[in-house]
Amino acid sequence: MTPIPHPAATEGTPLDHLAALARAAAHPPGAAPCGCADDGLVGVLADREDGTVVRHGALVVKAHAPDTDPEAHRARLALATRPDLAGILLAPLPLPLPPAPAPTPAPTAPDVLAGRPVTVWPYGPPVDPEDPDAAPWEEAARLLALLHRTPFPPGGADGLPEMRAPLKAALAVDRMRRAAPDHPAAATVLAAWRTVPAGRADVPRLLCHGDFHLGQLVRLAHAPSGPPSWRLIDVDDLGAGDPAWDLARPAAWFAAGILPPEVWSRFLGAYREADGPAVGADPWVRLDVPARALTVQTAALALAKSTAERRPLDEVEEVMIDTCARIAGHRTG
Repeated sequence: MTPIPHPAATEGTPLDHLAALARAAAHPPGAAPCGCADDGLVGVLADREDGTVVRHGALVVKAHAPDTDPEAHRARLALATRPDLAGILLAPLPLPLPPAPAPTPAPTAPDVLAGRPVTVWPYGPPVDPEDPDAAPWEEAARLLALLHRTPFPPGGADGLPEMRAPLKAALAVDRMRRAAPDHPAAATVLAAWRTVPAGRADVPRLLCHGDFHLGQLVRLAHAPSGPPSWRLIDVDDLGAGDPAWDLARPAAWFAAGILPPEVWSRFLGAYREADGPAVGADPWVRLDVPARALTVQTAALALAKSTAERRPLDEVEEVMIDTCARIAGHRTG
């Protein structure tokens, strides 16, 4: 966890004000003195274009992407507070009043910071990347199955935003075109992208996470003798769509040889045991196209990021490029 710079070093910056908001949320007026920094419980968990996340004690505060659609954002937050999703999605917490003078440009509301929506959430430990054998694949599969089986709110899907997974794949390709048009592997990624057809009309539209991977899980602590309870986080891509996209990243990793077959079998088996509706007897009938799209998305982002950072592709990124070459060679679309 990256420590938050002292306010004197970042006075007036959005990150400074996000840190102040996190402190105010964690320590309302009348609370005990703050000792979170001394305990190592204060820091920046993520700082990217699509989201900045700051922890303070038992809470985290997130500044969402600047181009977040306000109406869709409110609809997604409303979904996360539904009682029937309480055991699946982490629910947001109320925002405190702004604890410090507003940055420039000034926010238009307490839940907006420098043009970016801001939300508060309980902190939960994430999946440990240093212990892959302990990754909760079965728990993740069950959560996705439960999410996919959750009925739409009254009125159906009309008031829900679209799940953003297909859009994110297209945006990744556009980013690669801008950032790495001359990269030797760009043509391979584009050839694989041309095998990905438009969305199917014959699949069910269900409630979907939209960007599932193990980083989208946090653990909520129960009594010391009880098992950990996992929740899905990050509602930025939540919405109505084809649930097969929520299984697409593990499927793509399995197809690329990154995810071991036994782990894929555990994940898919747990999803089926929980009556997940995204796949049938042959899972690849539904998973083939989304898995190809996620492979292209991963490879395109790898080219864009490695070009911007002026570094060679790492081993996993090379594997995804090679998988794009196989996809382009088969032209299964």
